[in-house]
Amino acid sequence: MLEHGGRLRHASATYGIALEQWLDLSTGINPHPYPAPAIPPTLWQRLPEDDDGLEAAAAAYYGSDQLLPVAGSQPAIQLLPALLPGRRVTMPCPTYAEHPHAWREHDLRIRGDGTDAIDKLIDDTDVLVLVHPNNPSGARFEREQLLEWHRRLSQRGAWLVLDEAFIDADPGASLAGEAGRPGLVVLRSIGKFFGLAGARTGFVLGPPSLRTALAERLGPWTVSGPSRFVVRAALDDRTWQHTMRRRLATDSQRLATLLHTAGLGIPRGPALFQWIVHPAASSIHHALALRGILVRHFDTPSSLRFGLPPDESGWQRLTEALAAL
Repeated sequence: MLEHGGRLRHASATYGIALEQWLDLSTGINPHPYPAPAIPPTLWQRLPEDDDGLEAAAAAYYGSDQLLPVAGSQPAIQLLPALLPGRRVTMPCPTYAEHPHAWREHDLRIRGDGTDAIDKLIDDTDVLVLVHPNNPSGARFEREQLLEWHRRLSQRGAWLVLDEAFIDADPGASLAGEAGRPGLVVLRSIGKFFGLAGARTGFVLGPPSLRTALAERLGPWTVSGPSRFVVRAALDDRTWQHTMRRRLATDSQRLATLLHTAGLGIPRGPALFQWIVHPAASSIHHALALRGILVRHFDTPSSLRFGLPPDESGWQRLTEALAAL
């Protein structure tokens, strides 16, 4: 099992700090989650039903009905290598570690996350896997560039796989609305922007044949009835989404300014986190942990990812900790 953010119990045991005393900035999950409605008791007594309105709400939100609900993006990430043809797989580095792990039995070519590095391999690639915006580097590509890469790939039967887990704060950059085109797969998650990681719900948008193959592998009832109920409400709530996008944009800029002012370099990232490359990343991670602040540390490159504090107390605590470095 690969390491991910959010290992708060492990940090608590390592540093001897009680769970409730930590400021957890390690996950990139929205600290202001969607206020889940009360779940009707009957949903706990019935198997999930696929005519409950979830698919319709998702189609309206993503701009396409070419989708399949799944228990988060992870099942799809693990199954796609068995379902997509080809051996030559290209993806950037650094990126979300589950992707290279899933494709490890293929001819995996790891490149930088710049446009030129990827473009040079497009015509010799069977599957291009991109997290967009990238996690943890925050790298982004122009929509026209992504569509051009898809065109070049699909015209010879190759595939573009886009993991858009962090794109909800900027939905205009998504290719979800293009779903159904041959050779295009888009993965979406409810866990990050909506802050509902525990619901374990996501969507695979892609051609019908691929969705059918995935559904057969996953089996029935992949998303629980209570999760379907809460997620449908979140996807339908346009007012909350609009308000949250504005709030996250403000908080993200505040975090970037704070890190830069602290002398940690020039951060970058989407609305939910900021990433900095720093030669002393391990030491900074340790120093913050000693003060009960958990951030995500990466060895290659030596870097740190900071999520958003949940409240003013958290902001003040982070500010003081950075000033003490």
